[in-house]
Amino acid sequence: MPPPSKHPKLPPAPPTPRARPIRPASPKTDPPDAAEQAARLDRLLELITLLQARRDWTPTSLAEHFKVSAKTIYRDLDTLARTGLNVTFDRKAKGYVMPQSTFLAPLQLTPEEALALIVLCEDVAGRGQVAHLSAAMKAKWKIESQLPPELRSRLEPVMDSIRLQPARGSEQATDGEEQVYRLIRGAIERRRALRLTYASPSRRAPSEPFVFEPYTLWFSVRAWYAVGLHRGHGQVRSLKLRRIRSAAITATAYAIPDDFSIDDHIGNAWQMIRGPHDQRVALRVLPPIAETVADTRWHHTQEAEHHPDGSVTLRFTVAGLDEIVWWVLSLGPACTVLQPPELARRVADLAVQIAANYARPPATLATDQA
Repeated sequence: MPPPSKHPKLPPAPPTPRARPIRPASPKTDPPDAAEQAARLDRLLELITLLQARRDWTPTSLAEHFKVSAKTIYRDLDTLARTGLNVTFDRKAKGYVMPQSTFLAPLQLTPEEALALIVLCEDVAGRGQVAHLSAAMKAKWKIESQLPPELRSRLEPVMDSIRLQPARGSEQATDGEEQVYRLIRGAIERRRALRLTYASPSRRAPSEPFVFEPYTLWFSVRAWYAVGLHRGHGQVRSLKLRRIRSAAITATAYAIPDDFSIDDHIGNAWQMIRGPHDQRVALRVLPPIAETVADTRWHHTQEAEHHPDGSVTLRFTVAGLDEIVWWVLSLGPACTVLQPPELARRVADLAVQIAANYARPPATLATDQA
């Protein structure tokens, strides 16, 4: 976002392919007091970190982050530029950026930041809840080794009292899966296509080899996926890493589309399988589980309407019904589909099949299982 025209233009910074000089706001006439100077120094230090971490910070988004005016942000950007730091405007990302090579500052973590990082590394990576993140444990050890003694003494009593329990995968990753993960990560970094064979859920035998251009690695619902262009189908597909039977990097270069995002690819899918079009879904959930169900945000489009009798109407906009139908069934008889009719029919048909499985006496079922 270009700054207002009333600001005087700075001398141009060293030219870069996608850079433009920053134009500062007019300087303040009244000297700031000590508290204001300290607050600004903190803001400038954090601003450096933000500009090195992301490439889409605009004066407006920075102003919202720091809860100051855009005019103040222009002044801060000008201060950084005048000290010789390479603050430029990335036209592609439409935001200000500072190359990480400018300097590598030592980390100064607050107790809350250190605790959050240690818990994430320990519980998510260290306990194997998300595969292929073992390097996070090395980072955890480095963080702990660099903490001042007084900070470590504050954190140790609470580190073991916080636990995260995301949905687990079916099994621990094998060495072969770890190799596939690293191979795909390297292909994305080098922008080189892969030649894969893949065993889909519908057939055990591996597919014929095909060319795959990976865009991103994505962990969703207990498993890792590679999302990218399947040359054989001519479509962006999500491939489960566990089902990849062979993988090799080719010499074929490719480009990730500038407008690709995993959020756009998933759209309004209930979890990850996107249907052909969006549909409005309405469910009536009865006590005693109504409040418990409504307390959880199951989908980003979720709306909840609470009724005097304790029931709740949940509404969603979902692309495809193949995934949500199983979630509705998991709520049992306390949930009724109000719309669409297709979802109601599918739930009813499956409920009839489930009831048929239990129509025989329990003794008969036990005999069959034996």
